[in-house]
Amino acid sequence: MRKIKKGDEVIVIAGKDKGKRGAILRVVDAEHVVVEGVNVVKKHQRPNPRGAGGIIDKEMPLHRSNVAMYNPVTRKADRVKIKELNDRRRVRVFKSNGEMIDV
Repeated sequence: MRKIKKGDEVIVIAGKDKGKRGAILRVVDAEHVVVEGVNVVKKHQRPNPRGAGGIIDKEMPLHRSNVAMYNPVTRKADRVKIKELNDRRRVRVFKSNGEMIDV
């Protein structure tokens, strides 16, 4: 089970966009994630027959060590652990207050 998944609300804890929050748009591989509105670069797009070209804004991947889950209760970055319930289900839990992320 992954500690960070697509759709999770995260906060950037290192780099040029430190402090920004956003949802994870996709998980690129085991080490990289793309976060909405974070690490945006300008890309020079060549025109193709169906669409227009030009300079577009594109979100680039971040290393997963540079993001942390956002805890809405404490309104801070928080670490995640995986806890096994009595019925053998595994859920993600915030380390600071023990609040469940997955239900």
